Amino acid sequence: MKKIGIAAIALTVLTACNDKIGFVDNTKLLNDYKEKQDIEAALKIQINAFEKKRDSIEFAFNEEVKKFQAQTNNLSPEQAKRKYNELQQKQNILGQHLQQQQEQIRLESQNQMDSLLVKVKRNIEAYGKEKGYTFILGANSGGSVLYGKESKEITKELTEYLNKKYTEKK
Repeated sequence: MKKIGIAAIALTVLTACNDKIGFVDNTKLLNDYKEKQDIEAALKIQINAFEKKRDSIEFAFNEEVKKFQAQTNNLSPEQAKRKYNELQQKQNILGQHLQQQQEQIRLESQNQMDSLLVKVKRNIEAYGKEKGYTFILGANSGGSVLYGKESKEITKELTEYLNKKYTEKK
C-alpha cells in the first residue's frame, strides 16, 4: 500500500513538471508489428513442414507395423519377438529424432522472439528520444499502467514508427 502511494506521488510530481509522458499497449503493439508477423509466418511454414515430415514418418512406420502383424503367423516366436524388439527400438529412435526437431523449432522461435523484444525496446527508446518523451510506459495485463488518457496513448504512432523502420531495413 505504501509503495502504491509513493508511486502515485512520484507520478503526480512527474506530470506536474510538464514532462512528456505516453503509454503503449504492449500486446497491441506487438500484434500489429510487421516484423513479428513475418517471424510468425516463417515459423508457421517451418512447423507445417515439420508436421508433414512427422506424419509421413509415422505413416511409413505404421505400414511397417501392419506388415509385421500380417506376417506374425508365419514367423517363429523367436523371429516375431526379435522383429517386435526391432520395431520397438526403431519407434524409440524415430520418436527421439522428432522430439529433437520439435525442440529445435521451439528454441529457434524463442530466440527470435527474444531478439525481437530487445529490438522493440531499443526502438521505443529511440522513438522516445526523437519525440521528446521523458517516459513511455507499457500498458499490459500486469498493470504497469492502470489508467491513461486516450490522448497519452501512443501505441498507433509507435507501431507505425516500428513498421516503417522494419520496412526500411528490408
